[in-house]
Formats: sequence, C-alpha cells, structure tokens
Amino acid sequence: MLDPNLKLRHLRCFLEVARLGSLSAAAQALNVSQPAASKTIRELEEILGTSLFSRASRRLTLTPAGRVFQQSAGSAMVELRRGQDLLRGGALERPKIAVGALPSASTDLLPRACLAFREEWPDCQIRISTGPNWLLMSQLREGDLDMVVGRMASVAVMDGLTFRQLYSEKVGAYVRADHPLLRDPSPVAALIGYPLMLPPSGAVISPVVRAFLSRQGIDNPAAAFENVSHDIGRRIVAESDVVWFISQGVVREDVDDGLLVPLSLPTELLGGPVGISMRDNADWPIEQKHLMEALVAEAERMTAGNGPFGASDQ
Repeated sequence: MLDPNLKLRHLRCFLEVARLGSLSAAAQALNVSQPAASKTIRELEEILGTSLFSRASRRLTLTPAGRVFQQSAGSAMVELRRGQDLLRGGALERPKIAVGALPSASTDLLPRACLAFREEWPDCQIRISTGPNWLLMSQLREGDLDMVVGRMASVAVMDGLTFRQLYSEKVGAYVRADHPLLRDPSPVAALIGYPLMLPPSGAVISPVVRAFLSRQGIDNPAAAFENVSHDIGRRIVAESDVVWFISQGVVREDVDDGLLVPLSLPTELLGGPVGISMRDNADWPIEQKHLMEALVAEAERMTAGNGPFGASDQ
C-alpha cells in the first residue's frame, strides 16, 4: 500500500536533485528555497526508511537505494504526464517523440532515420535534444526523453536502462587535408608539437583516447580544446593545425569530401557500441516503435558495405 505521506512534491524534488546533483540547483529549478528542498528530501528518506543520496562530496550522488527509487519514480512521473496529456488533449493530440542525440549518431544515423520515419509518420513531431551523455541518460531515466541514440554509456550510468546495439564504431585522429603531420613519417611521435582537440572528460570516448595517448608517451595531455561538436570541431580543424580525436561517425562525410583526413596511427583506437538506450520495461507507443525500426533499418544500410560505414569499419 502506498504511504499516504508520499506526495508528488517529494518525487519532483527527488528527481531534480538526482538529475542536477545539487540541492541548491534543484531548489532553483523548482522555484523553492534550498531549506525547503532539503526538508523535502529528508521527509522522503524518512518515509522510505533509507538514505537516497550520498553526501560524501560536494555533488550529491545516488545511493544504491536511490538509484532503485529513481527508476520507479521516473517511470511514475512519465505515466502521470501521459495521463494528464491524454485528458487535456484527448486521443487526437499530435504524437511526439523526445530523442536524445549523442555526437556519434547526430551526423548520419539519426537524421537519416528521422527522415525515413517522417515518410510514414508525417504528423508526428520529433524533438531532438543534445548534450553530454550523463545528462541525456538522466533525462531519459526521468521520462523527459523517450530514447537516446549514440554510444553506450558506462555501466554505472546505464543503471535502470537497457541498450540495443546497432553497430560498433572506432575512434580516430583527424587533421585538415594539407596538415604537416600527413607528410611526417612518424605522425604520432610528432603529436606533442601540435594542439590537440580531445573529448571532454565526461564523454564516453574520453578514456579510450587518453589511454591511447598515454601508451604513446603523452601523459596528461594539455588539450587546446575539449569538444565533440561536429560543426565546431570541423571548422577549427579545417582552419588550423589542430589534431582532433573523435568518433569516425562524427566526421565521416568530411573525410569522404576530403575536408578532413585521418592520421595513420600505429594501432587502432578501440571504439564501442552505438545504438539506442531506453528505460527498462518501457511501454512504447506505436510511433516510438516505428522510429526504432527506422533506426535499425538505417544502421543495417550503413553497415551493409554500400553506406558510409562499410564492412571495413566493423
């Protein structure tokens, strides 16, 4: 039986603190005072009889019990919003899908799949959000997003979520077409003399890139830029001596067009799975299932040898 003391404000406050990792930030987002937010969390922990957050550092992190409750609370808020929308707008309300897009899928996979989906569902609106992996996964868990398309997050971030792999993708180092390193017989050894653009520490591919550089004797590299944005990275690299470490899929068209060129590395940087992240046991409306089918079909086309991700990339 549901505890009668458990209120909607408890759930909203808990989910905001879990998403933002800060009582003050959550209080601001909810338009309440920080003491009020703190009191709400204490009440919720008393109701549930357990601690939901670890307060060992400046950023509040979920305890194991908190992660379990986040999954249930997020799903409950999704269903409440869905019921509210149905009653307010009726069954004829325009269907909408909220998708989180990570850089590895933003250039090719997701845009092409969305266009194919639109041919079948022209009245369905697709809202696409971008951001760091941890933020999009948090929004997915809480119901603000219906799916996230891109590289699989770490095991800790994927708690309460499931992942459907579509293909695997490597990471490379890219420079402009007339970069001096392309004429250097040992380009990796000469990297230390050029500005680097590396993925931010929160990016999924960051540990892969930094481990590779460490193996080449470049420990704790002082990156000139930290970036995974396609438009920003392409422009900077095309007009400078910057070397950009990024997933192949982000720059595939630029390589095909000759704007960017991959450096020859002594060993390939390992990549990782690209696919669709979803909430566990989500009850998907039919339009979301069709968008997933479009993503699967586009991924199959891309990896069949006649698309931008030929068999040689697998």
